[in-house]
Order: sequence, then C-alpha cells, then structure tokens
Amino acid sequence: MNPILGMLKEHNISDQKISELFQALTENPLAAMATVSQLGLPQDKLQLLMGQVMQNPALIKEAVAELGLDLSKVEAAKKKLQQ
Repeated sequence: MNPILGMLKEHNISDQKISELFQALTENPLAAMATVSQLGLPQDKLQLLMGQVMQNPALIKEAVAELGLDLSKVEAAKKKLQQ
C-alpha cells in the first residue's frame, strides 16, 4: 500500500475522505492543502506526510492510481503548479 494512504488509514481517515482529498489534489493542489489540514492528523504526522510528498511526489501519482482516479488530472495539476 502507498505510504500516504497507509498513514491516512492508520489515523482512521475514511475511504471517502481519502478519495475527496486526492480528487482535490488532482483538481487544485493549493486548495487541497486546506483539505489536508482539516483531516485532524497530529502535527507531527502531518509534517511527516508533507515531507514524504515533497521528497517523492510520485507517491501522489501512485495513490491516485491505487484509488482509481484519473491520472491525467494529476499531470494537469502539476502543470498548473509549474506556471
């Protein structure tokens, strides 16, 4: 299992909330940060999660694939961030 998904499940984040988070990440990565902060993760776990994403952005792509979401939206979101 993807380490991001594993951490979220470990903290009893529902599958629905996880899907919503990754949907937000694919549509508007900046707005998704607000969604992440509303999940109620302890600050140390939130920092660990963000560190993993920063060190290995491919984890988001892997998680999106695992959740069965549209990978083309991830690529579009990445391009938005680069502009």
